[in-house]
Amino acid sequence: MTLATPPVGEPRHRRGSPRGTGAFDRSRRRLYLPFVVPALVLYLAFVIGPTLAALWISFHRWDGVSDMRWNGLDNYSALFDDPTFRTALANTLIILVVAGAAIFAISFVLTMIVREMRGRSFIRSVLFFPHIVSAIVLSIVWGFIFEHNGTVNTILSTVFGTEPIPWLNADNLFLMILIGTVWISTGLYVTIILAAVDRIPRYFYEEALLAGANAYQRLRFVTLPLSWDVISVAAIFWTISSLKIFEFIYAFGGTTNDMPPPAVWNSALFVYGESFGGRSPSYLFGYASASAILMLVLFTALIVVLRRLLRRDSIEF
Repeated sequence: MTLATPPVGEPRHRRGSPRGTGAFDRSRRRLYLPFVVPALVLYLAFVIGPTLAALWISFHRWDGVSDMRWNGLDNYSALFDDPTFRTALANTLIILVVAGAAIFAISFVLTMIVREMRGRSFIRSVLFFPHIVSAIVLSIVWGFIFEHNGTVNTILSTVFGTEPIPWLNADNLFLMILIGTVWISTGLYVTIILAAVDRIPRYFYEEALLAGANAYQRLRFVTLPLSWDVISVAAIFWTISSLKIFEFIYAFGGTTNDMPPPAVWNSALFVYGESFGGRSPSYLFGYASASAILMLVLFTALIVVLRRLLRRDSIEF
């Protein structure tokens, strides 16, 4: 077999590099710039800028009004000796791990159930509803359900004749916050995982059935591998979201004039409490900024590790 040669006088070009490609790429870049630059400016102004400002403030002692006083790494060293910060860090990690495991486990079970039901669009909307309602409203509803004479205690006393259980006392408050967080977030991850499972062609499951695979084997060898890219992104998204939970804990655990007790604080509440008077002395913006920067570094490292652990070869189908 002979290869055809170009006519005389026509220059040879490398495969994949037609004439004019460079000019075409430059014109495309010029087309992208008007769309990219405004977003980049906003990102620098409202994300990178405040982060750098918080980093600078974290090296100072500052109450927000008087002059800043440089104290180097004193704020950071004081954090490790602060039992309230250690409690807030532990609560944040518990929410990340325990609530996250419950959310993804329940989401997988509900996904497998809902995808086989009729009217799943309506069911998916019902499950997603708590995620779109204000966290303040949800905290009121959650408190009404579990208060002394609330729905749960009324049902238990009517059916079993038990005494009212103090669900919202100091010993059980953080557990109720965990359960409430799972209730609020599960619908979102059901929607994400269900969208990933829906795109898997049916014939994969049919072939697995013909091969004699049971439900667990179909989940392990078909559903998980073919939806792993979406699941890994959802896991990263939950890691970021767990760090920012604030409104539900603040409204559910606190009262009209007081914040929740420090025993249920997470990192976001710790930053708020140190900044705006939740503790004494108050208005320690440098100290609060140091805790925020430390949590940012910790969770950034955690996300990098998590991305490496969740990395798998993508499967095209």
